[in-house]
Amino acid sequence: MRGSEMRRRAPEYRRQSRRRLPGWIWWLVGIFLVVGLMLFVLHHNQKEQFRPPVINKGSETEEVSHEKVNFTEELLSSTSFARQLADQMTLAKAYVILSKEHGNLQLAWELSSQIRNCQRLLSEGAVSGRAITQEEAHPIITRLARLIYKAQDSHYDISTTIVTLKSHAVALEERAKAAVVQTAEFGQLAAESLPKNLHCLTVKLTEEWLQNPKLKSRSEEHRNSTRLVDNNLYHFCIFSDNVLATSVVVNSTVSNANHPQQLVFHVVTDRINFGAMSTWFLINDFKGCTVEVRCIDEFSWLNAASSPLVRRLSEMETNGYYYSGGSKTLEREIKFHNPKFVSLLNHLRFYIPQILPNLEKVVFLDDDVVVQKDLTQLFSIELHGNVIGAVETCLESFHRYHKYLNFSQPIISSKIDPHTCGWAFGMNIFDLIAWRKANATALYHYWQEKNANQLLWRTGTLPAGLLTFYGLMEPLDRRWHVLGLGYDVDIDDRLIESASVVHYNGNMKPWLKLAIRRYKSIWERYVNSSHPYVRDCMFH
Repeated sequence: MRGSEMRRRAPEYRRQSRRRLPGWIWWLVGIFLVVGLMLFVLHHNQKEQFRPPVINKGSETEEVSHEKVNFTEELLSSTSFARQLADQMTLAKAYVILSKEHGNLQLAWELSSQIRNCQRLLSEGAVSGRAITQEEAHPIITRLARLIYKAQDSHYDISTTIVTLKSHAVALEERAKAAVVQTAEFGQLAAESLPKNLHCLTVKLTEEWLQNPKLKSRSEEHRNSTRLVDNNLYHFCIFSDNVLATSVVVNSTVSNANHPQQLVFHVVTDRINFGAMSTWFLINDFKGCTVEVRCIDEFSWLNAASSPLVRRLSEMETNGYYYSGGSKTLEREIKFHNPKFVSLLNHLRFYIPQILPNLEKVVFLDDDVVVQKDLTQLFSIELHGNVIGAVETCLESFHRYHKYLNFSQPIISSKIDPHTCGWAFGMNIFDLIAWRKANATALYHYWQEKNANQLLWRTGTLPAGLLTFYGLMEPLDRRWHVLGLGYDVDIDDRLIESASVVHYNGNMKPWLKLAIRRYKSIWERYVNSSHPYVRDCMFH
C-alpha cells in the first residue's frame, strides 16, 4: 500500500511536463550563431590588420603610438602600400611615354594626373615619417590599375613596351653623356671669363695709373729697395693677371703672420694688368709688408731661343691647337684647350731662380689660395737637399704618376715609377740653392722638348713639374695645403679649419658666380670691400 503511494504522487506534487520547441527554430538559432561567430572572427582579423599600433594594456584609455617609420624600408617592403604605389607609378610612367607616342594624349593626361597624386601621397608619407594606410592608398592604386589595364588593352603589349623603353634608355644615355660634356665645357668657359666687376676694377686702377705720374715714380723707388734681396726676410712669389685674387693672397698671408713687416711679395703680371696691379699695391697698405710688382715683358732672357715653351707658343700651328678650340668630344680634353694652361705666367714657376737670382728660399703661392696661418714656419722646414716641398695628393689612387703621364712612351716608362705619389702646386717652398745645384730649369726644358708633339702629356704645369722635380720633392704635412675648394662640396670643415692654406683649384673660383657658396666666405673675408673702387665695382 505504501509502495503504491510512493509511486503515485498527488497531482499538485508532480513535475510539469517539458514543452519541446519545434526543430526548425533550433536550426535557425544555430545558423544565426554560426554566422555571428564568422562575422566576429572576420571583424577581429580586419581590426588587427588595419588598426594603428597600439594600446596600453591595462589602462582604461587607449593611446595610439605615433612612432615614425623608416620610409626607405617601407618602399623596400613587399607588403607595404608605399611599395605598391611606387611600383604602380613606375609602370604608369612607362605607359605615359607609350601613350604619347601613339597619340593617345587623353590617356597620357589621366596617367600623369594619377602619378602626381601618387607622388604627393608618397612625399607626405616621407615627410611625416608614417606608414601609408589602406584607406589612403586604395583609391589611387585602384585608379592606376584601371588606367594601366586600359593602356594594356590599347595594344601596348609587353614586347612593344620593352622595345620602346629600351630605345628611350639609349637616347637618355646619349643625352646624359652630351650633358656631362656640355656642363664641363660651360664650366670651363665660365672659369676662363673675367667677371664684369673684376674688369671694372682693373679699368679704374689702370686709369689712375695713367693719370697719376707719382705712382710710376713710387714704383721705381720700390724696385731699388734692399728688402727685395734680403735673405733674412720671408719671400713669397705670385704670378697672376687677377688683381683682386692677388690682393686676397697677400692680405690673407699678412693678416695671419706674426710679423707681417718681415714679409716680401714678388708679384709678376702681364703687360695689360701691370698698371692696375702696381696701382693697387701702391695705394693700399698691407700691414707694412713689401710688395714688388713686375711685368713679364721685362724678362728678356725668356725668349724662343732659351725656352722650348716660348718657341712652341710662337708657332702658328700650336697656337691654333690651343686657342681655336680643337676637338671637344671628350670632357677631359676641354681643359687642355684652356689658354691658362699654356700661358707664360702659369709657367713662370719653373724660372723662379732666374726671376729672383739673389734669393735662397721662396714660397710660391697660386692666386686662387687663401692663407689661414703663419707661413713663416715653412722656411725652417728641412728639405733634406730636395728642391721643392709639397703636399702629396695620392691618398686616392687617381693622383699617382701614371694618371698624369703617358707610360706607353719608353722615355717615360724607362725613367719614372708609375706608382710614385703625385703632389700639388699652389703652395710650395723652394730651396733655390738646391734648385741651381740640380739645374732643375734645364730639366724642365728637356722634358718640354721631348713633349713637343704632346705625346708624353697633353698640357699644363703639373705633369711638367712631376717630371722636373722627380726625386727632388720633400713631402709636407697635409695640413699645410688643403685642396679641392674649387670643385669638391664635401670637404670636412675640421680639415679646412686646420689648414694653413686652402686652395680653390678647379673651375669654381671664389670670385665667380659659380663658386661653391659654402667656401666663398673664406675668400671674401680678405677682400678689401671698404675701398671705393672695390665698392663701386662689386656692388654696382
